[in-house]
Amino acid sequence: MSILVNSKEEFNKVNQSEDRFFLLKHSLTCPISAMAKKEFDQFSEQTSAVCYVLHVQESRELSHFIAEEFNVRHESPQALYFEDKEVKWHDSHNQIKTDVLKAVSS
Repeated sequence: MSILVNSKEEFNKVNQSEDRFFLLKHSLTCPISAMAKKEFDQFSEQTSAVCYVLHVQESRELSHFIAEEFNVRHESPQALYFEDKEVKWHDSHNQIKTDVLKAVSS
């Protein structure tokens, strides 16, 4: 199950308290993003890794903050894996698959 994160403050708390976690930047209106969300949700049900979701339409400021702060070009949908307060992996669009996310988390 993924947890919704909406603000920079919420994200900073997560990044400070979690050693590792996944974040999905999800567009509420994009069919490709809907497919990526389905894959991400399947992964989140099968892993012990903590999974978060950011709705880009509702949290644009946070989405841009993450892109700038971690020097990762903003895309949507986009999955990011954070470890030790850094982005260790990211990918987007049709590359967001349950099996890929499992491999990253291993």
